Amino acid sequence: MMEGKMADINFKEVTLIVGVVAACYWNSLFCGFVFDDVSAILDNKDLHPSTPLKTLFQNDFWGTPMSEERSHKSYRPLTVLTFRLNYLLSELKPMSYHLLNTVFHAVVSVIFLKVCRLFLDKRGSVIAALLFAVHPIHTEAVTGVVGRAELLSSVFFLAAFLSYTKSKGPDNSIVWTPIALTVLLVAVATLCKEQGITVVGICCVYEVFVAQGYTLPLLCAVAGQFLRGKGSIPFSMLQTLIKLIVLMFSTLLLVVIRVQVIQSQLPVFTRFDNPAAVSPTPTRQLTFNYLLPVNAWLLLNPSELCCDWTMGTIPLIESFLDVRNLATFAFFCFLGALGIFSLRYPGDSSKTVLMALSLMALPFIPASNLFFPVGFVVAERVLYVPSMGFCILVAHGWQKISNKSVLKKLSWVCLSMVILTHALKTLHRNWDWESEYTLFMSALKVNKNNAKLWNNVGHALENEKNFEKALKYFLQATHVQPDDIGAHMNVGRTYKNLNRTKEAEESYMLAKSLMPQIIPGKKYAARIAPNHLNVYINLANLIRANESRLEEADQLYRQAISMRPDFKQAYISRGELLLKMNKPLKAKEAYLKALELDRNNADLWYNLAIVYIELKEPDEALKNFNRALELNSRHKLALFNSAILMQESGEVKLRPEARKRLLNYINEEPQDANGYFNLGMLAMDDKKDSEAETWMKRAIKLQPDFRSALFNLALLYSQTAKELKALPILEELLRYYPDHTKGLILKGDILMNQKKDIAGAKKCFEKILEMDPSNVQGKHNLCVVYFEEKDLLKAERCLVETLALAPHEEYIQRHLSIVRDKIASSGIVDQPLSPVDKTSGTEEKDEVPSEDVKEIISESRPAQIIKTNDNRKSQSNKQSTGNADQDAPHKTTKDIKEIEKKRVAALKRLEEIERILNGE
Repeated sequence: MMEGKMADINFKEVTLIVGVVAACYWNSLFCGFVFDDVSAILDNKDLHPSTPLKTLFQNDFWGTPMSEERSHKSYRPLTVLTFRLNYLLSELKPMSYHLLNTVFHAVVSVIFLKVCRLFLDKRGSVIAALLFAVHPIHTEAVTGVVGRAELLSSVFFLAAFLSYTKSKGPDNSIVWTPIALTVLLVAVATLCKEQGITVVGICCVYEVFVAQGYTLPLLCAVAGQFLRGKGSIPFSMLQTLIKLIVLMFSTLLLVVIRVQVIQSQLPVFTRFDNPAAVSPTPTRQLTFNYLLPVNAWLLLNPSELCCDWTMGTIPLIESFLDVRNLATFAFFCFLGALGIFSLRYPGDSSKTVLMALSLMALPFIPASNLFFPVGFVVAERVLYVPSMGFCILVAHGWQKISNKSVLKKLSWVCLSMVILTHALKTLHRNWDWESEYTLFMSALKVNKNNAKLWNNVGHALENEKNFEKALKYFLQATHVQPDDIGAHMNVGRTYKNLNRTKEAEESYMLAKSLMPQIIPGKKYAARIAPNHLNVYINLANLIRANESRLEEADQLYRQAISMRPDFKQAYISRGELLLKMNKPLKAKEAYLKALELDRNNADLWYNLAIVYIELKEPDEALKNFNRALELNSRHKLALFNSAILMQESGEVKLRPEARKRLLNYINEEPQDANGYFNLGMLAMDDKKDSEAETWMKRAIKLQPDFRSALFNLALLYSQTAKELKALPILEELLRYYPDHTKGLILKGDILMNQKKDIAGAKKCFEKILEMDPSNVQGKHNLCVVYFEEKDLLKAERCLVETLALAPHEEYIQRHLSIVRDKIASSGIVDQPLSPVDKTSGTEEKDEVPSEDVKEIISESRPAQIIKTNDNRKSQSNKQSTGNADQDAPHKTTKDIKEIEKKRVAALKRLEEIERILNGE
């Protein structure tokens, strides 16, 4: 029996296989994340440590909940778990991901060598394993990071098979431990990728035709005798039947669980993904059958490889007269001949061929479109396991040829050439996966009829901000496939990026016209790809830039929702628009609806918090910020804005937590000056002047023109008797913002009080009045300058004008009274003055006791609404950023308290100045 030929592999063979894999794939370590890697790795929140582990078992391979209709239904939690381990080690540095893929490929190649020993001799098994290790068809599975699903599944696939081969004991008895281990390994393989379950079929074929040595004629004869009642089933055959029943029952159980996981829903694909799947008879059958020889040809001649075979790559076969049907006929004839030979005749050769055919055919069934449609036409990565059967078949055929002395040398030469050329092709092919641009450009060399490839080259250029060149590829995609909604959306987005809004709207309108017409109550899931509905979002986002078209934009969002009531993105975008339309209550409703669909979305809780801020409900806003941070402790905007909300509340007990969150924020955003500035504000609140100074300086170092940081640092110096240090800061502030009124007032005050530079102070106050003649503070302080210059009449006229601007300001009346007393005592006669209160007073040089005493200390960044985006390629996902160094638009309770403190300080200074003046 063939299992008797099995021998352990030695260290030299393992070293050879591992060395060849390393030689072929070393350059894959320098490739990035491309194509499907972006969705599975970069955009997949399941990789982040903040995501609960249980979520991996609730979401699909791409991080989408299995319950959602847009889910791909590919359930591979163990593969995602290995991605998560990569993330823990190196976050999003691609080298570690590629390295682990290469290691897995080496492991699979070594296990495959051990499997080959069951059917081939030592030399033949090494040749099969070498051919498998270097075959170029594997580059998509090994160099593409998402191909890890194939690699990991194959490890357990082969391990399950090897375990099952040990289930036959002495005297044909059943050994149950290997069978139990096989079932466990099959389950693990299936959790890595769905095709893992097909190893059960391989085990069944092995049990019947290899382990038991039956042939098809023998089985037919036994069955015929049993049915005619002329004989019974042999005991050995009954034992085989029991093993097969156990295997099939376990398989059925796994299938039932898998169906429950996908909630009995198949994924939604469009005709662009797999045109034949939606074609009528006989086009569908002819095309699907033709795809079998296409896949076989890729194994036989992997010279032209392509990362994407969807859309128009392989034209449909719409007639029996299509010449390509000859390829289908020849393929089935060859396959049938091999099948008949392997099933009819006993012997090791037929068993080897049968196992090779089983490895080629059975793992390919899930991707064959025979039982359910898949989202691709041809995918090179799904040939990873079938190529094992191909390599065994080639090695077995080579053995037969090389045994003939005439062809021995030629066979070695040919084999060496095949392995060498395959290795070089693999090495060269790896470089195609270096970036998205190189990958899709290499694909266009093979196939120019696939609009998706033109789109993806455009996306690669778009990511490099080369919009003009990207537009050419997107336009070409619309020419290749005029009814491709996504291509028109891409054209529209690129026009938008080029600020050509008219053309952008025309493109979006064209894409929208290709959508099915709305029919009330009609469900569109089977007719529309979920991402195509983003055309409504993109068009609405474009036209709402025009204030007069906000209602029209809202109508588009509602239209999208009417087509898919579970379209989360539409609710999110509509919520943002309703805030812009000053309808916070309706915005709240939209976000609450979105949260019904996805309660684990931190961005949604953040956006709802912003709505509560608009509704003047800070406590509720803070609760929602906290909820966002529970889901994502590193949510940058939630950290920042919740800290500011705590700071503005004026509650001393919240300051430590606000400080902690701001420290976490600058950890995440070390180059954002706003974080350091607000830490400085907190330190000022806590009277930690030295710490406040440090934070302010760090903010200014990052952003030299940070207006509020410059002013508040100068103010800090002036409050801590370091007025002369404040002057150069104010000079810098006024260099960037020459019209900064508060800066001019503070500078004038320091020049007059500390430097005794009356002329310099006068220029500051005159500058203020040039910009704003009605500025009471500037006008009053200019009056003080006149008084210092001993020009009492001018000071009096100035104070009269100031009093006219602010008739209720008591301190101006006091100062006017003092000036008039000075005039009277010096004997100066002037025209009669308007009567004023005869209270004692003088000019105020630093701060007027009014609510405009200082720049708002509690500086906060304008809250941003996060625009989440479910479709990376069809919708822009840029967050709008505010100018964080603008004055806060309103005064909080804490601000008013600070103002009152300043009022008291100012009055004390007024009293001091009055005493000096009255003593002259």
